[in-house]
Amino acid sequence: MTPPLPPRLFVIMAKSASVAVIVKRGPARWAQVVLWDTRGDVFNDGAWIRGRIYAEKCDLSPDGQLFVYAAFQGQRLGTSYSDSYTAVSRPPWLHALALWPMHTTYGGGGRFSDDRRLTVRGVAPGQPAGAAHPDHRPIGLELVHGATDLHCSSGEVPDAEWSGRDQSGRLVFAMRGRIFSRTEGADVELASFTSHRPDPRPAPEWATRPLR
Repeated sequence: MTPPLPPRLFVIMAKSASVAVIVKRGPARWAQVVLWDTRGDVFNDGAWIRGRIYAEKCDLSPDGQLFVYAAFQGQRLGTSYSDSYTAVSRPPWLHALALWPMHTTYGGGGRFSDDRRLTVRGVAPGQPAGAAHPDHRPIGLELVHGATDLHCSSGEVPDAEWSGRDQSGRLVFAMRGRIFSRTEGADVELASFTSHRPDPRPAPEWATRPLR
């Protein structure tokens, strides 16, 4: 039998806290979010969804407390959420504290300019109430115009799916479903996600609390 393909990993670092989010694509049509404490290299599994998270369009707030993501879930087609949407959650969970139906995979996602200041691609800051889902209004967030560049790999490790620097300046990278660090030319495996299988669970209570 052909062994299953390893998941593809993409990492987004918080700017002001030793926190990162790993967006894992696979197996098959599943996606998962993992929270990474980059100081102690502790990895906490989070939400699974049957669909896709567009990792390059996502972002972490500078303090690492909020996660904005762009998702596609075909089973939501025809609902008030639409099959494509942008949402804000507490990582590593995907419970929507705020949500904007996008109706297309073009655009979506966003960037934080401060801990609670956010630019959402395709949403006019002056009209958040009209664009947001009525059950997931952006209370506690300030929507602004701002830069919405996509995240990308630094390219420092040519064969890696993603590479970049953590908050201490350490070179880290993702390859074949694993996370590595590289120091003075020596690679150390920090975590492997090759054996993970979908295990969707509801978000814990703390991740569902509304923003204030």
